[in-house]
Amino acid sequence: MTNQNKINKPESGQHKVSIANWAAKAGLLGILLIGATGAFLGMGLFMWNMGNDMRTMTQSVVQMGLDVTRMARDVGSMAGRMEIMAKSMVEGQAAMSEDLAAMRVGMNSMSDHMQNMGANISAMAKDISVLNNNIGSMSVNMANMNHNMAVMNNSLLRMSADINKFTRPESIMNPFR
Repeated sequence: MTNQNKINKPESGQHKVSIANWAAKAGLLGILLIGATGAFLGMGLFMWNMGNDMRTMTQSVVQMGLDVTRMARDVGSMAGRMEIMAKSMVEGQAAMSEDLAAMRVGMNSMSDHMQNMGANISAMAKDISVLNNNIGSMSVNMANMNHNMAVMNNSLLRMSADINKFTRPESIMNPFR
């Protein structure tokens, strides 16, 4: 055999080693492929979940932006209402101040009138006292007048009896008739 034939023809023991090498390499390559596929699937699942989480976070951020916009609009509206309320309070205080000033003037006038009324009541009490004294004197005078009228009535009765005697002279002669 020539040298060239020796190279091309492997020996029977060497052939078994190269098949085992190839099988080992193929097994190692299979394990690496399975590991790479597992890693790829794990990374894909991780990326899928991270994408879902990012989508959910983005939706939350968008909703927060909308909420902040609504809140800003509500705060602006509330500020406008508070400004209206503040103006109303200022106007109410001014009107109440004017009302209280008018009430103070009215109270001063009322106290002046009450003072005048007190003076008038005092004068009226004095007049009533004088009237009571005059009524007392009048009562005494009326009592005297009643007594005088009773005396006069008695006198008139006697006079009428005497006049009746003159108009019927027979009654003078016959006293029992």
